[in-house]
Amino acid sequence: MPIYEYICQSCGHQFEKIVKLNESPNCPSCDSSELEKQFTGAVVSTSRSRAKSFQEARGRASSIKKEKDHAQAEYERNYIKDHS
Repeated sequence: MPIYEYICQSCGHQFEKIVKLNESPNCPSCDSSELEKQFTGAVVSTSRSRAKSFQEARGRASSIKKEKDHAQAEYERNYIKDHS
């Protein structure tokens, strides 16, 4: 049974639903049957895509660490200046 994404035409609610063959779901928010099925693409994970994703995450973490280190150093400079 595939999972489909829908948008309700009545209330605009977006949701996913596991649907059996020849079954038409209703909106869980307003119980309307006026739904638009959304196109969902398949996702493929390869060693190259995982490595690229890991590299991007490591870069974001590195920039966050630099910001935190800078803020800590500035705090320490101000603390020393204020308490000397």
